[in-house]
Parts: sequence; C-alpha cells; structure tokens
Amino acid sequence: MLDTIKITDSVKWLGSNDRTTHLFESLWPIPEGVCYNTYLVSGAEKTALIDTLKAQNISEYITKLKTTLADRKLDYLIINHMEPDHSGAIPMVQELYPEVTIVGNKTTFDMLANFYNVTQNLLMVKDGDTLDLGEKTLKFYLTPMLHWPETMMSYLVEEKLLFSGDAFGGFGALDGGIFDDEVSTCYVDNEIMRYFTNIVGKYGAMVQAALKKLAPLEVKTICSTHGPIWRSKPEHIIAKYDQWSKQEADRGVVIVYCSMYGNTEHLADRVARKLVAAGEENVQVINAATTHVSYIINEIWKYNALVLAAPTYNLSIFPTMKFILEYMEDYGVKDKITGLLSSYSWSGGAMKKMKDAVEKLKWELTEPVIEVKSAAKEADFLACDRLALAIHDKLEKIPLNKPGCE
Repeated sequence: MLDTIKITDSVKWLGSNDRTTHLFESLWPIPEGVCYNTYLVSGAEKTALIDTLKAQNISEYITKLKTTLADRKLDYLIINHMEPDHSGAIPMVQELYPEVTIVGNKTTFDMLANFYNVTQNLLMVKDGDTLDLGEKTLKFYLTPMLHWPETMMSYLVEEKLLFSGDAFGGFGALDGGIFDDEVSTCYVDNEIMRYFTNIVGKYGAMVQAALKKLAPLEVKTICSTHGPIWRSKPEHIIAKYDQWSKQEADRGVVIVYCSMYGNTEHLADRVARKLVAAGEENVQVINAATTHVSYIINEIWKYNALVLAAPTYNLSIFPTMKFILEYMEDYGVKDKITGLLSSYSWSGGAMKKMKDAVEKLKWELTEPVIEVKSAAKEADFLACDRLALAIHDKLEKIPLNKPGCE
C-alpha cells in the first residue's frame, strides 16, 4: 500500500495503484498499470474529500481515509467526475460517514441517483460557486464533456491548487513518483498523451473551452484523478493540452499498414526508406494487425503526415484498416498530409474505401495513389519513391521537432 502523501499542509493524496487491470474501461491496454487519485482537504472548520476510486480498491482506500481524518469527521464529498473508477467508493464512504454532504452539479446528481440510488444530503453547485471550509475555500468550475457531461473542477483558492478530474491525467501506475518532477518526460509523451488522444481527444473543442475558462486562475499545482500531481511545471501539461486539443502536430510521418502476405508491407517499407533517405527523421511504420488502435491513434495524433496501406479483402478493405478509418472519423482527426497504398489480386475495393475516408475527413491527399495487382513491380516501387518525395516536399515547410526523453 502506498503511503498517504502530503501535497500541502492542508491537502493529502489518498490514491491507489492498479497493476492488475489489463484493459482500462475494458478497452485500452494499460501494461504500465494506472493510478486512481483522490484527495482530502482539511480546512480549519470542515473537511472535504475530492472524488473516490473504483470499488475494487476500497479496502486500502478506507484505511487511508480513516487514518488521515483521525478524530475529525468528513463533512463534504466533492464529486468532480461520476465515472465508476472515481465514484465506486461513494456508497462505502456514505456508510462510514452518514452525515457527509455530497457536492456536485445537477448532472452529477442525476448520475448519482442512477448509479448508486443516492438522493439525500446533496449540495448542488453552479459554475463559480464556492464552499468555505474555514480558512480554505473551494471554487467550482463546470467543464462539461471533459470528458463526461457532469465533469467539473474544484479550485482551492488559498493554495492555488486545481483538482482537475480526468483532465491532465494519464495512464500508468505511480512507480514511487507521485509528482511531475519525479517522473520521466517519456511518460508524458507516451502514456499521458495516449490517455488524452483516446479518452479526451474527441472533445478538443470542450478542452479549449475549459482552458479559456481556467485561464484567469493562477495554478501552482494540478491534481488529476489519474497520473502524477503537477507541482513543478503545471504550465507544461496545460500547454500540452492546448496543443493536443488543437491537433497541432509535429513534423513526421506515420505509416500504418495491414498486410496478409507481405505484398502491401513491401510498399510501406519502400515509402519509409525513401522518406528517411530524403531527410525525414520522424518516420514510424506500424503494423495495424499487431498494434492496438490506442497506440496507433496516439502516433497519428502526434505527427502531421500519414500513409495508409491496406489490401483488398472480400471485395472491400481489410477489416483492421476499416476499423482504424472509422475510429479516426469518430474522433475527428484533422489536417493530415496523406498517402495511400493498396494491393489486390483479382478485384479492387480497398483503395476506394480509403479515398472516400480521406475525402470525408478533408485530408490533403498526396499523389501518386498507388494500387498494385498482387505483388509490386519495379514501376510500383518507383511510384512509392515519388510518393515519399512528394510528402517530404510538403513537410519541408514545417520545422523539425525531434522527440526526446529526460
């Protein structure tokens, strides 16, 4: 069990690591685990618990809560987010502290009744409302669709500390490092961005609205419900959210391919080789058949050029690529310099599906479009070279930002 961690004299971390769940939300692989962060704020007169955690982690959590409260009672439970990995312990907390007042907004309470049949001891807050704990004041900011309709943030005025719900969080257990200055920037570039692109990224416009609302605040510390506590450089993750939510990508090329017998893969490899030979430093080739879509979408989000390569399958597109295209459309992936590669043996179909998707997404299609019958010939490989050079020419206008980790 991780110890209770002091954030400030009045704020304690009561979180928990989860290294046994294989799929977050039964969908996203989390090989590095995940943490559930929950916080206790102690004012001179009142105490407030900020969110809880999932039901499977209750035993450890309740022990921490009782120990940290000591002889004080729990006055308020603030619900920033109702998703069950943050609300699962509410019934237990209410059972232990039956006089606790639950604080949330109208949409919160609709969900609270539906999830847990809790309808009593409620304090509804609106945007900008405050709660006095005695020498400590919580101010509430509604941030709908970041990433559920009820989500809000709580700002501890005197400490300039923002309890941000799922925003600014990420995948990954806290391996001893609780704060941002205790973790590698690789973690930010990988698991925090993957969390953003797959959990929050669809709601980029709402992220921008929330950032605008929070802009007047001085924020010294960000306490998310997942990932590290941002005490050293909160401005760093705020800037990242601004960049990611605008889909401001770095210079680079992601080549995503499906290939049954290697013929389509050969086209992808040829384009990759020519891109590197032309001077492109950020080039990735990803096998969609062996890579979970959450990693693929993260890399596509990161870079501004994309090459899709897929064979025809049963007179249509290879199913894995079909899913990826639908996923990108659903998430509103924007502004990609795009190249298309395909192969077929007796009747095409994949190329039309990819062209239709590019047109629908309003991406910039780069010529030549390459469709090969069975296996590539020399002329096809030369066409791959021309495609790579055409993409490189478009990228030349964009400064190179080399990825790196501390």
